[in-house]
Amino acid sequence: MQYRRLGDAGVQLSEIGLGGWLTFGNAVEASSARAVFDKAFDCGINFFDTANAYARGKGEEAFAQCLSGRRRESYVLATKVYFPMGDGPNDKGLSRKHIMEQCHASLKRLRTDYIDLYQCHRYDENVAVEEVVRAMDDLIRQGKVIYWGVSTWTVDQIADCLRICGDRYYKPKGSQPRYNMIARQAEEVFPLCQKAGIGQVVYSPLAQGVLTGKYKPGQPIPADSRAADDRQNQFLKKSLLSDEQLLTRVQRLVPIADENHLSLSQLALAWNLRRPEVTSCIIGATKPSQVEQNVEASGVKLDEATLRRIEEVLT
Repeated sequence: MQYRRLGDAGVQLSEIGLGGWLTFGNAVEASSARAVFDKAFDCGINFFDTANAYARGKGEEAFAQCLSGRRRESYVLATKVYFPMGDGPNDKGLSRKHIMEQCHASLKRLRTDYIDLYQCHRYDENVAVEEVVRAMDDLIRQGKVIYWGVSTWTVDQIADCLRICGDRYYKPKGSQPRYNMIARQAEEVFPLCQKAGIGQVVYSPLAQGVLTGKYKPGQPIPADSRAADDRQNQFLKKSLLSDEQLLTRVQRLVPIADENHLSLSQLALAWNLRRPEVTSCIIGATKPSQVEQNVEASGVKLDEATLRRIEEVLT
């Protein structure tokens, strides 16, 4: 496993991280989840990412169970705040009230004294950015959060945030966008973030499994896949799997992966990691074997000829 700094922060994250959007606390049983985490540690993964909204808190509780017994200094733990955690008007968003209350709730569910990376899960149009910045700054000064970050914020939103932070408040150090071979909008924020010392911890690097090549055009969905599980497939089936042209192009990447002695998922992860702005790719593994395979992408360097061939297939 190779490690990269989170922007210009001192902390180093594994190039492959483990997330739990639709899996832990939802679709993966506790014993299976623990096996995935144990394999992650065995393979050198030290970055673990969740959110308070994943299964309405059960995701964080599952992370706590899987991380129990591990030395707290041995891993970097990230979670998020924004989405509704109740039915009241203040049970969502990025108000100071909601941020503070949910930070305390996340600490309790995660069974930890501090969060390494606390992220604004979305941008809140109804709250002044200064209120968000000051809340995060206070949590850092209180020792409850070490670094803070944003997820899926635009260039203008990040720039406004940095302007407000100035030299007075702690600046965000992490950005978590969706980024993969077939979803590249995040590249718009890369230049600004790199200049500001903000690292990218990207989610969906395998496009919810599409870039593993397991979903083939015109063929049945594999029975043991995410797409076959109604607890996990609500977004996948509505979008990516309905695009047969996309699935066909993905299959044309298989020979490129084979020639580089890589699986298609390893090729896709290495493609993401070709960008120095990317600190870590967050995978959503549900089996130890998936972790073991995906971490092999760390340290892989794709040559220019391979990168050109990938572009020819996908464009």
